[in-house]
Amino acid sequence: MQPAERSRVPRIDPYGFERPEDFDDAAYEKFFSSYLVTLTRRAIKWSRLLQGGGVPRSRTDLNRTFPDNVKFRKTTDPCLQRTLYNVLLAYGHHNQGVGYCQGMNFIAGYLILITNNEEESFWLLDALVGRILPDYYSPAMLGLKTDQEVLGELVRAKLPAVGALMERLGVLWTLLVSRWFICLFVDILPVETVLRIWDCLFNEGSKIIFRVALTLIKQHQELILEATSVPDICDKFKQITKGSFVMECHTFMQKIFSEPGSLSMATVAKLRESCRARLLAQG
Repeated sequence: MQPAERSRVPRIDPYGFERPEDFDDAAYEKFFSSYLVTLTRRAIKWSRLLQGGGVPRSRTDLNRTFPDNVKFRKTTDPCLQRTLYNVLLAYGHHNQGVGYCQGMNFIAGYLILITNNEEESFWLLDALVGRILPDYYSPAMLGLKTDQEVLGELVRAKLPAVGALMERLGVLWTLLVSRWFICLFVDILPVETVLRIWDCLFNEGSKIIFRVALTLIKQHQELILEATSVPDICDKFKQITKGSFVMECHTFMQKIFSEPGSLSMATVAKLRESCRARLLAQG
């Protein structure tokens, strides 16, 4: 892209995030020009659905929440850090069994960017933390630990070569995917892709997280299988969340419903039960 063309592309995306210097403007513009049609169609669909029904104790992490987003900078007026603090503080009082857990700041921050409304963000956060992902953010994080083990079981069943590599290298799944799960892919996948995943998360429940993880792993199975050490496999798992495959969110979302194959909530529930029992037995 020529400098004159490049200057026409905003360096800050619609959500307030600064684009990196190596951002592929041409690829993004090509994708987004076609994606706008899909986006418009989905906006109309969601509007109809919504008309029919609808679906912390410290400020420690606030400065670490989206430092590359201009809307969260203290020099911005209004600064969304105050809104974020209000939502997290209110939720800590509302759900004292959870209070505040790292990762919630990123989720609440995204909700605030999407809704631009404290109360709506609060109730959406409550739906995620209290109903869709119970025990992910509790002090023991048993739900999070359980689902990481469930992913391991699913990989062993659906992608046995990757499962065997993990066992041979002695890699714990928590080392690779804990941020995927606890941040719900925020700051890991592109914004538009995360928002599409969250649409499905609110509508279909937590099994979507496994579909996303399995699709990322299956799509890059050959790359992952090249790993020869723990640091190497950690680096591969960082690589698989980058590039055009995850940027082209509409195609990516189609893939998550085809690539992993059958994955019912009954299967997930059964795996959760066995993995949770194993974790509790380990103390």
